[in-house]
This record gives sequence, C-alpha cells and structure tokens, in this order.
Amino acid sequence: MMLQRSTWLAALALTVAAAVWPLPARAAEDVRPRGVVELFTSQGCNSCPPADAFFRELSARRDLVTLAYHVDYWDYLGWRDTLAKPENTQRQHDYGKAFGVRSVYTPQAVINGRSHVNGSKRSKVLGTIDSLERSGKGLSVELSVKREGESIVIEAGPGPARGKAHLVLVYFDAPQPVAIDRGENDGTTVIYANAVNDIQTAGMWHGKPARFELPASELERKGGCAALLQSVDSKGLPGAILGATIVRQPDPLPPPEEQPAQP
Repeated sequence: MMLQRSTWLAALALTVAAAVWPLPARAAEDVRPRGVVELFTSQGCNSCPPADAFFRELSARRDLVTLAYHVDYWDYLGWRDTLAKPENTQRQHDYGKAFGVRSVYTPQAVINGRSHVNGSKRSKVLGTIDSLERSGKGLSVELSVKREGESIVIEAGPGPARGKAHLVLVYFDAPQPVAIDRGENDGTTVIYANAVNDIQTAGMWHGKPARFELPASELERKGGCAALLQSVDSKGLPGAILGATIVRQPDPLPPPEEQPAQP
C-alpha cells in the first residue's frame, strides 16, 4: 500500500512543529505541560493502530509531552518492527516491575510515570491525565530550556523537600509512515509519531533549582529531544515524572516523491 503525498502532508501538519531554535515552541506560548504520555506500541500488534492514531492526536497538543516506545517482543509474529529498540522493551519491563504487574502488553500508555492504561482507550488516557493533575500528581517541577552560545541549558525549578530525580533525555524521530507487509497488520500503512530512538540520563536533581548544560550540536544531530525529571527507586526502576519539557522538535522528514499515474 502506497501512502499518498497529500495524506503524508496532512499528517505532518497535524504532528510536527518547525524545528528552529530557541525551543521548545511551547515556551514562547507560555504553555506548561500538564502531563507525559509514554506509549508502548508495536507494528506487529493488531491492537495498536487505533492507539497509534490517538497518540498522533496527543502529539499535536502543546500541553503534553508524548513519547512512543516501539517494543520488539511481537517480532516473532511475522513482522520485525522497524522502530523497535531493546532499550524501549527494557523500559516497559522496568515500569512493569515498578507497578508490580506480572506481564506487559501493547498498547500500554504510562501517564506521568505513575499510572498505566490501555493506550487505545481515549477516555481512560485523558481521564488519567486529569485525575493525576487534580490530585497533585501532575508535573510539579518546572523545566525551562534556552540557548546560550553553543550550549542548550535546561533549568529545573525547586521541588518537594528532600526531593531527588534523574534528568532523563529521550530522543525521538519525526513522524514517519511505515508500510507493513507481513504479520497481523499486513497491508496497512501507519504514520508513527515521536518514536523513541535513544534514552540517556544526563544528571541528578536534588530538589533545589539546578542547571544542566548540553552541547547544542549533539541535540541537533539526534533530532527531537524531550527532558524528563523522573524519580528512580533504589533498584533503578522508573517512578513518578515530576517535570518535563520538549527540548527540541525533530526536523520534519521530506514527503515521499509523487508517483506517476498509471495508464
């Protein structure tokens, strides 16, 4: 199945902002993220396309940080996920251990590192974002981003007394179409937004205002980047996300070339 250029451009307009410094664009609009949605998905899972479509809608919102982690444990069904990373699968398993569940699944949406729901259930995802915010479990620590010469500076505000968290950088790709020709989604083309390609811990936050300086050239080379201020337990398992922001949006991918009409 071939994705038409018009379809590609429409999806691109929905999901991508121009990648120019200074970033993020939401800073100029003074929009503070309400929450973080981490979707664990797979191209080989026939339950995932509805969640992927809903996730694309969420990724267009300025008040959310959205990240899609493609996992590899469904590859045996006949289609190897082209965006999957073992590190993504490990992150999901780490969340599973932190939540005390015996198994993981797709599509799974983890909200603020605190709760998980079926990623295709619109009401549950949006309801969880709202309920966490109302109960004081939203993003309570402010993160800001600015350009200083050859550096990108992330500044974290104060938080609860004796607070401690990791500054986690999550790199992600621009929206891209994938034509699937085997497995449970054989014959479909899906546009995937904000697919995670790397995860790094950049520093520690100890509850007080802090400044983290990063090389701008490295961030530009890796595409999109989100910063998460995430608590971690004594076993290294991920916990509550206290703050988040988009550091840089990825450069949009060029649209596919027009194909000549068939006679």
